[in-house]
Amino acid sequence: MKKIILLWSLSLVFLNAVRALDVSVSCAAFASPTQNYVEVSLHVVGQTVEFVPVDTVLKQASVAFLILIKKGERVVRVDKFILNSPTSTYPLNFIDLKRYGLENGKYQIEVTATDVNKPENTAQSETEVRLFFSKEKLQQSDIQLLASFRKAAPGEKSPFIKNGYYLESLPFGFYGKNAGSLEFYHEIYNSDKAIGEDFMVTYKVEKAQNGESSNPILVGHKRRKPAPVDVLLIQFDISQVPSGNYRLVVEVRDKTRALLSKKSVFFQRSNPYLNLDPEAVAQAGLEGEFVNELDTAELVYALRAIAPLAEQDAELINLLVKESKPEAMRLYLFSFWAKENPTRPREAYESFMAVARHADEFFKSGFGYGFETDRGYTYIKYGAPSEIIRVEDDPAAPPYEIWTYNDFPVTRQSNVKFLFYNPSLSTNNFVLLHSTARGEVNNPRWEIQLYGQSPNEIEGSDYFGGTRMMDNMGRRARRLMEE
Repeated sequence: MKKIILLWSLSLVFLNAVRALDVSVSCAAFASPTQNYVEVSLHVVGQTVEFVPVDTVLKQASVAFLILIKKGERVVRVDKFILNSPTSTYPLNFIDLKRYGLENGKYQIEVTATDVNKPENTAQSETEVRLFFSKEKLQQSDIQLLASFRKAAPGEKSPFIKNGYYLESLPFGFYGKNAGSLEFYHEIYNSDKAIGEDFMVTYKVEKAQNGESSNPILVGHKRRKPAPVDVLLIQFDISQVPSGNYRLVVEVRDKTRALLSKKSVFFQRSNPYLNLDPEAVAQAGLEGEFVNELDTAELVYALRAIAPLAEQDAELINLLVKESKPEAMRLYLFSFWAKENPTRPREAYESFMAVARHADEFFKSGFGYGFETDRGYTYIKYGAPSEIIRVEDDPAAPPYEIWTYNDFPVTRQSNVKFLFYNPSLSTNNFVLLHSTARGEVNNPRWEIQLYGQSPNEIEGSDYFGGTRMMDNMGRRARRLMEE
C-alpha cells in the first residue's frame, strides 16, 4: 500500500512563517551645495520572494515599490518602480538606492513593497527623517552603517557610489556573528565657518539603554581639519562586542574636548560565542524582549528546536542546554532570532515555534522530541517536502517513507529525495537511510539494507559490494527513488 502524505497543516504553517516578504528600508539625510537630500536604501531578502523562470535554467524575482514622502498630511513626493533581482539558479538578496531632494523639514517616508509574482506577499515600513541643514552652523549628516565599501573603479557608474567610494548600506541595522568590523559613512558640515581650526571627532559604541547614555564599550578618535564638508569613512573591530542592542555615537569636539555636536544610530549585534561570558550576559540589555517571558524549560525546548537551523553552533547549544543558565540561553535565543528577523524577532520566534510544536507532535516516536527524530530534524532544517510517499506493504521491507523536494535551494538541486525507514517497527521510529541531497547521508547500499530480509536476492554475485536488489513483485523503492 502506498500512501501519499501532504501534511497540509504543517506545510501551511511553515510556508507562512518563512515566505513573508522581508525588506530592509534605511533612510539617511545629507546636505549638499545645491539641494539637501535623503537616501533610501532597500534590501530585499531573496528567500522571501517568488523567483520565476526566465529561461530553462535561470530564475528572477521582481518587487514593486511605492514610496510616499509626506510632510505632515501632505504628500510631497511619490515614486513607483519595479526592482528586479539578478537572474540566478537560486534565490539571491538584491538591493537598490534612491535619492530624493527635499527642503528643510520633518518628513515621513512610507514604503510599500509587493512581490510582483505573488501580489498577496507585501511589506510596509514608515521612517521619520529630519532635514534642518544650515549654510553656516556646524552640523552632521545621519550616520550610514555599511555592510561593505570599496573604492569605485575609474568610470564606474552606480547609485551606490559617493565621493569616490561604492557604499552598500547595512540591512536591518544588524551585525551578525560573522561580522568582525563595523563600518560607517558620515559627513560633517561647515566646520570651516563654525570652528575654523583643527577639531576632534570621537566615535564610540555604547549600550542602548532606554535612551540613556552608558559607558562606551569601544571608543575611537580622529583629528580633523576644518572644511565645508568633511567626509568620514571609518572601520573598526567589533569582534569582542557581545550580543545586544547598541548605539554608534559620533561626536564633534573642539581642541579643548568640549562637545559641539553629536549624532547617533541604533544597531544590533549577534555574537553567540561570547554569550557564556558572565559580563556579556549581564550587559546584554534585553529588557522588554520576548525571551524574558520564557522560563528555563521553555528556553531549553526552544534551543533544542532550533538546533537543525544552527548546526554550526551545535557545540554551543549543547553547552547552553547542559548548563541551563537562563540568562545565557536568553541571550543566544534573542541573538538568533534577531539575526533571522532584525525588525520583528518575536514574530519570527513565534512563527517558528508553531512549526516546531507541530513537528514535535507529528513526528513524535517516544525517543526525545518529535523535531529531534530524523524526519522532524529534516523537516525543521529544510521545510515541508513537495511530496511524501509512505509504503507499508513492500515485500521483505519494513515501512518506509520517501520525501521529495522538487526545488532544493540549499544545495541548488532539484528532485531531491530522502528515504526514511522503520527497521524496529516501533511507533513512528523512522530513521534516515539515504538521501540524494549533497551533504546528507548518502548510502550506496541503501537498497540492500532496506531489503535486508532477502539477502539471497542481491543483484550480481558480489554479496559484500553489491548495491542493487533483483527486481521482484511489489519491490518498488528504487523505482520511487528514481522517479
